[in-house]
Amino acid sequence: MTDTNIIITKNDVGKNLYRKTTYYTLMVTQDVLAKDKDEADNLFIDNGGINHSEITNQITDQNNGVETLFVDADYQDSSNTDYIGKVVEDPSDEDDIYIDDLEPEFNTNDKE
Repeated sequence: MTDTNIIITKNDVGKNLYRKTTYYTLMVTQDVLAKDKDEADNLFIDNGGINHSEITNQITDQNNGVETLFVDADYQDSSNTDYIGKVVEDPSDEDDIYIDDLEPEFNTNDKE
C-alpha cells in the first residue's frame, strides 16, 4: 500500500499515481534594531528565521487531483549581518526620529 493524500474511487481504476519532489530556495530577509552587530546576530539566531510550524501543505497549490504529501524547509546558508543605518533624532524636531543610512555605525555618542 502506498502512502498518499490522493482520494481514489472506483472511477480511478486503471489510472497511475505519480509523485514529484521539487526543491525550492526560500529567501528570508529580516531587520532588527540592536546596539551592535553581536547583539543583532544573537537576536536573529534566537528570534528570527522561519516558523517551521507554518511550513505545511497550505503553502502549496492543490488543484485538479494534485495533492501535497510532504512539505519541509531546511537551513542552507545566510549572509553576513550588514549595517543599514542608525536611529537618530531630527536636529530641528526631537519628536521626529528616522533611520539615517549615512550615520556611521559607531561614533563617540554611542553608549555601551
